[in-house]
Amino acid sequence: MTVKKKVPFVTFRTRVRDESIEGPNPYRWEDKTSDDYFSGKRIILFSLPGAFTPTCSTLQLPDFEMLYDEFEKEGIDAIYCVSVNDAFVMNAWGKALGLKKVQLIPDGSGEFTRKMGMLVAKDNLGFGMRSWRYAAVINNGVVEQCFEENGFCDNSEADPYGVSSPQNVLETLRAAKAVTAA
Repeated sequence: MTVKKKVPFVTFRTRVRDESIEGPNPYRWEDKTSDDYFSGKRIILFSLPGAFTPTCSTLQLPDFEMLYDEFEKEGIDAIYCVSVNDAFVMNAWGKALGLKKVQLIPDGSGEFTRKMGMLVAKDNLGFGMRSWRYAAVINNGVVEQCFEENGFCDNSEADPYGVSSPQNVLETLRAAKAVTAA
């Protein structure tokens, strides 16, 4: 992923709650674009191999949720998690984790992930095409900083995690702020 690169323009197919719909599944389709998510905001975007997977569900996403207020103190307007999963899976995952702050973005076809240059094969795990694990600070649609895990490749035997952890991203933001203030 390249710093100073504009995020690709894509349309995401999302499902949003709609109280006017009766029954057990009160959601409707809503298209959201890259501009809806990234224009005019400074955000953290992180991506991971898949919803409901171990590291993603026990560490990365819950820790971004837990540290959300700390990121706001560093000038972050929102935190988004994108995954090559459909809207139904992403909504179920968010509900299962009780998310209140981090927003989930479904990249069902992997178009956004591919255009970001982060799509990898994970056939060795039975996943098909998925995202490599990364995080980025994006300011008004432009990548300001990136935190890409080492070893980017198809069918990696390892699932590195550390560089893109919320703790590392937050520490980096705080260090940059301290340098600027000095």
